[in-house]
Amino acid sequence: MKPSDEDQLRRTFAVAERAQERGNHPFGAILVGPDGDVLLEAENGYLPDGDMTAHAERLLATAASKAFEPEELAECTVYSSAEPCAMCAGALYWAGIGRVVYGLSENRLKEMTGDHAENPTLDLACRTVFAAGQRKVEVVGPLLENEAAEQHEGVWD
Repeated sequence: MKPSDEDQLRRTFAVAERAQERGNHPFGAILVGPDGDVLLEAENGYLPDGDMTAHAERLLATAASKAFEPEELAECTVYSSAEPCAMCAGALYWAGIGRVVYGLSENRLKEMTGDHAENPTLDLACRTVFAAGQRKVEVVGPLLENEAAEQHEGVWD
C-alpha cells in the first residue's frame, strides 16, 4: 500500500531532526515517485559553509534535476517539513516537480523565527510563486503543522 501524505511528511520530520543533530537548522525534504518510493532526500545544508541558500528543498531540487528527466519529475511529489520559501519554490518549479506537500507554513515559521539573522523568513506563500509560472504545481499544506512546528521550538530564541 502506498504511504499517505502524512506518513511521507513525517519522514521529512525525521530528516529535519537529523539535520538538527548535525548542527543545522531543522528542515528536511524528500522526493517521492508516483509509486510512493522515496527517490531522494535532503536536509538543510547551512553548515559548515554558512550557505544561506542551502535550504533542503533547493538542494533536493538541484539533485532531482540532475538525476531525473522532467517528464519523471512532473509525476513526483516533494514533501517538505516546512513550506518552500520563494527561492525553493522557484527551484522546485524549474526542476519540473509536479506536486508539493509541506508541514509548517512560511507565515507560522516567520512568527517563530522573528528577525533571526540565520533565517530572515520570506512570508510569501509557495502557491503565489507557483501561480506566477506557466505550468501547474499542485500544493497541499500546511499539513501536520503543529507537529512540524515542534521541531522549531527553542531553535530561534
